[in-house]
Amino acid sequence: MPLDQKPVPAQPSADPGPDSGPGVHPEGLGPAPEREPAEAASGAAPAAAGAEAWDIRQSGPWKHRDLAANGARFHIAELGSGPLVLLVHGWPEYWWAWRHQLTALAEAGYRAVALDLRGVGGSDRTPRGYDPGNLALDITGVIRSLGERRAHLVGHASGGTLAWVAAVMRPSVIQSLTVVSAAHPRDLRRALLTDRRQFAAFEHVLGFQRPWIPERRLVADDAALVGRYLTTWTGPNGLDEAAVHAYRQAIRIPSTAHCSIEPYRWLMRSMARPDGIQFARRMKKPITAPTLHVQGAADPVLLSHTALGGGEYVAAPYRWRLLPGVGHFPHEEAPEEFTAELLDWVGRHKE
Repeated sequence: MPLDQKPVPAQPSADPGPDSGPGVHPEGLGPAPEREPAEAASGAAPAAAGAEAWDIRQSGPWKHRDLAANGARFHIAELGSGPLVLLVHGWPEYWWAWRHQLTALAEAGYRAVALDLRGVGGSDRTPRGYDPGNLALDITGVIRSLGERRAHLVGHASGGTLAWVAAVMRPSVIQSLTVVSAAHPRDLRRALLTDRRQFAAFEHVLGFQRPWIPERRLVADDAALVGRYLTTWTGPNGLDEAAVHAYRQAIRIPSTAHCSIEPYRWLMRSMARPDGIQFARRMKKPITAPTLHVQGAADPVLLSHTALGGGEYVAAPYRWRLLPGVGHFPHEEAPEEFTAELLDWVGRHKE
């Protein structure tokens, strides 16, 4: 099978009207209501009918299924058998970001599983539960729901942040850790408070703090703003057109724009709150899982000097890899180079 699986839109409605006919429920379980509760509460504009017809369960050699964990239902794409490697996407992506790694890991003898985080893709859009502690428990809960005691955990961007957190909260569940384009939460907090360059690079996160308006902007004009983010956050290789189109359509599924930025709202608003301070203190705990830390040298969102200090928190083998000419999405911009690093790392820590 080719590594680059193109997205497959759902079949159009029999009704030829452009805005008529049932869409796909954001959870992939049938007709979609006009507005989901989370989006109605946020004041966000409903997504266009074209987005409601978008099928996030793209075809390929993998299997799609749903499972329950931590009080919610999660969609996964699964391929292969062997030791579990759980892949967690960042924003504004969903499970399909790992299409290259799913096939490569399966061919190398692993059980590769790509997860849709809470509020994204085919997973539940709950009205609350988007703080990092709860989202990390989603991840470790999915590992247990897959019938596994331990897993090699791979996370990108916001998913990488959650991988750090999961390794602190449930160390016995994490066999190895691979963090991509994500600083340790304490390093990120410090940078946002003291580093003007990193603060400016997070301009989009600052914009997410307003009520209602960000959701409307993200879905407007066929999610054109998301497309601009994706193209400006990459290095020379960029993302292929199919990937950009897929992520633009996925963000327009009702409630996704609201739910997917809620973790960023928690990040900024909790800085001076007791829960944020307590979280930062908890993250002082050393990580005992062998950790591979991958960063694109041309990443304009998470600056390489912000990510660099992650090894300070790892009381286990730690490897730093800076990829020249690669932006915010190493697993998509340089899939062969990234996958080779990942396979080498998990192979060294199978036992």
